[in-house]
Amino acid sequence: MPRSVNSVASRARRKKVLKATKGYFGRGKNVWTVAKNKYEKGLQYAYRDRKAKKREFRALWIQRINAGAREHGISYSQLMGMLKKAEIELNRKVLADLAMNHPEAFKAVVEKVK
Repeated sequence: MPRSVNSVASRARRKKVLKATKGYFGRGKNVWTVAKNKYEKGLQYAYRDRKAKKREFRALWIQRINAGAREHGISYSQLMGMLKKAEIELNRKVLADLAMNHPEAFKAVVEKVK
């Protein structure tokens, strides 16, 4: 009995990977072995960077809150301590948005905790 290789499924799998690597540089877009490796590496980067994105945004929010707080004469750490003590539960994302886009609302928050 001859060996069955199911070329339909193999071709579909390769086509899926080659479609995903469209736009890659050099042979990474059209040579199967190179494209497969780049595709797998791209998935690894995507997984890693979904975690890193959260860290990067938190750091950005902290910088924005710090800049806003220093305009009112206090540091980031002092502001966060005062917020905790006053039992005002605003997360960093909201505070950063207030500091950037609604400075009068941010000033009201700072004045309330002072």
